[in-house]
Amino acid sequence: MATKKRIIPCLDIKGGKVVKGVNFVDLTDVGNPTEIAKRYEAQGADEIIFLDISATNENRDTVYSLVRDVASVLTIPLTVGGGIRTVEDFGKILNCGASKVSINSAAVNNPRLIYDACLAFGKERVVVAVDGKKTRDRYTVFVKGGREDTGIDLAAWAQKCEMLGAGEILLTSMNGDGTKEGYDIPMTKVVCDAVDIPVVASGGCGSIDHIIEVFQKTGCDAALVASLLHYGLATVGDVKSEMKRSGIPCKM
Repeated sequence: MATKKRIIPCLDIKGGKVVKGVNFVDLTDVGNPTEIAKRYEAQGADEIIFLDISATNENRDTVYSLVRDVASVLTIPLTVGGGIRTVEDFGKILNCGASKVSINSAAVNNPRLIYDACLAFGKERVVVAVDGKKTRDRYTVFVKGGREDTGIDLAAWAQKCEMLGAGEILLTSMNGDGTKEGYDIPMTKVVCDAVDIPVVASGGCGSIDHIIEVFQKTGCDAALVASLLHYGLATVGDVKSEMKRSGIPCKM
């Protein structure tokens, strides 16, 4: 039985609103997180990802009350990321009703956090978000909202995350983010081939064809979608109908 591929709308949150940017900057306001999350679930989304995109840079915690509000209107899983630095932070987010917690910069700064969080809450609740970019001839890991190149090899870091117990990798191509020119197929393939845990492809989706392509050409388990849905270019239902037509297994 083929694994069903997931469609996951992404809500980038800043100042209590859903925003969308290009290459991690030039943010525009798209609306109210609770209403948008509810709408996407009604359309057939498999999960929702909620990223407090300025929490790490502003050195503050994630907005707990907003997580609680969004979680309270959903029956599908909610993954929350942004500003999570400790196992205690994980616990607080899960107590607000989130199903999974995503860490990015904090995992690079302290890889042990991945292991400790898996030990405390189970690997299925731990997502490591990885921002990758091709610099010269290799893929490396970036942190701080894509501002800083760590020089760490992307595939090697994904393998280390898996070894430490992470249940899932959320892989964002910084070259592709918000460009609507398609997912970064070569980069996604590199990471999918390096690990056995699920990989969520993110960054660059501008059409339903891009989603079909990433599922057909890489081993990713899910596609993260933002602009396409936020700007009303397609619904989750439209995406899944096309997936079904293309022979890609999904939950209708």
